[in-house]
Amino acid sequence: MNKFFISLFFLLFFLFSCKEESIPKPKGYLKLEYPKQAYKKTNLDCPFSFEIPKQTKLWSNDKCWVKINYPKLNATIDITYLPIKNNLKRLFIEAEKLTTKHSIKADKISFIPYVDTTHHVYGKMSNVTGNAASPLQFHITDSTKHFLTGAVYFNVQPNYDSILPAINYIEKDLVHLIESLRWKNKP
Repeated sequence: MNKFFISLFFLLFFLFSCKEESIPKPKGYLKLEYPKQAYKKTNLDCPFSFEIPKQTKLWSNDKCWVKINYPKLNATIDITYLPIKNNLKRLFIEAEKLTTKHSIKADKISFIPYVDTTHHVYGKMSNVTGNAASPLQFHITDSTKHFLTGAVYFNVQPNYDSILPAINYIEKDLVHLIESLRWKNKP
């Protein structure tokens, strides 16, 4: 019986005494590097022009609907052009509906107004905080002939914390797009 207890003691001693001490590891952070923001003017057969980032790809159709693709970020800015035909109020309501659709998943929605009386560019940008499908949206008009709406989409499952650096990067481009917008047929 004594040999049994001695053997059991050594067995337990070897099993529990030879553990490596765990050391906490420092947090690792993903380092994302984005290209320096540089822009080029669009040359569209549309009643407007603006500047887009050089690293993006641009597509448009005969209705002047535009898609600006960020291949490295897996994101797009989708822009819809609509002529105003005594329907400005309805166009504003429809643009606002796009933003309010995201309020289900949104933690917060903030609005940034934009007014450029020199170039007749008026509108606002919406920043949707949370796991919404489109974190950035805008609508712009000259208030008489032209109306543009746009939204940023990422081709991934929405996870706001993960894509926040990319959202902040694209937001700067979106602000530049709005600020560089010029109507070809001024009111």
